[in-house]
Amino acid sequence: MAESLFPDLIHAHLELAHGIKKSSFQLELMESFKQMMYVSGETAEPPVETTSIMEDIVRQQVIEMLRTCTELASRRGSKSIGINDLIFQIRHDQAKVSRLRTFLSWKDVRKNVKDSDDKGAEADIAGGDDPVGGVVGGPVDDSAKKNKKAKVGLPWEQSSFYPVEVPEREDEEDEDEDEMNFITLQRLRRADERTKVMTKDEYVTWSEYRQASFTYRKGKRFREWAGFGIVTDSKPSDDIVDILGFLTFEMVQVLTEIALKVKEQEDIARAQSGGDNAGSKKRKLEQGLFDPPSEGKRPIEPRHVQEAFRRFQQRPKRSRAMLNHTRLPQHAPLHII
Repeated sequence: MAESLFPDLIHAHLELAHGIKKSSFQLELMESFKQMMYVSGETAEPPVETTSIMEDIVRQQVIEMLRTCTELASRRGSKSIGINDLIFQIRHDQAKVSRLRTFLSWKDVRKNVKDSDDKGAEADIAGGDDPVGGVVGGPVDDSAKKNKKAKVGLPWEQSSFYPVEVPEREDEEDEDEDEMNFITLQRLRRADERTKVMTKDEYVTWSEYRQASFTYRKGKRFREWAGFGIVTDSKPSDDIVDILGFLTFEMVQVLTEIALKVKEQEDIARAQSGGDNAGSKKRKLEQGLFDPPSEGKRPIEPRHVQEAFRRFQQRPKRSRAMLNHTRLPQHAPLHII
């Protein structure tokens, strides 16, 4: 069972979070999981058991992140958690940090553009009686500077150790951004291959499912689901909720991608050991992307998600080499997906 993979402490928090009664939000949540899995590569209809275990794993990850955030805030002597407490936990995944920083930067741009539009509308109303009707150039430049995508600084980066920030060159290359672009381009290429064979209705569904979110217009219910008020007493800001929404989508995407690889390896092994039936089985598996399960496409099953989670939680050999031939307990911390 998947629960055997969970540390006792996190399992206790998970049980507390499961105290929330079934509601329309959880039905919406299950639908969002299906939509995110579909966008991430799952073309068949996943069973309820698969989406349920996916929810358990993602919620467990969120609860662990909030617990760690509370510890980090307590070390700083603060009662409230901040966005850096969340980002700090994924700092080793530079590509994901870069994607998150880009997400936050564009969110700030959209906010500044909206504020600029509101101020511009007020200025138009106030200047309606101006007989000259001149064009004011100064504020336009200021707003343009505000609307430029800002770089999100992090306190553990080397650049934060110095009082003066080195100006960036336009031709300067960022290795983290290159890695982010590589992963993003891979996903876009896979999406392009899928959408090439879609009908109009399938593409409309695809476009709709790409908008799936756990937090958009669901902030209050998402906070209850995540365990705010149970795991942490801190009241989350909108930025924290948005970051958690971004990270949970990434978790579903990564789990689905690994689970699909597990299923593919299972299908290949089954075909190789199936003898005469291997050819017919393989031909069925090579049908179109949107074939229903009855025509050869099997959906991701709970065991595939469990194996994907287990693989992600594996400790590298170098981290346990020093503990070999000792009596020290080898307790592995929960890895954030």
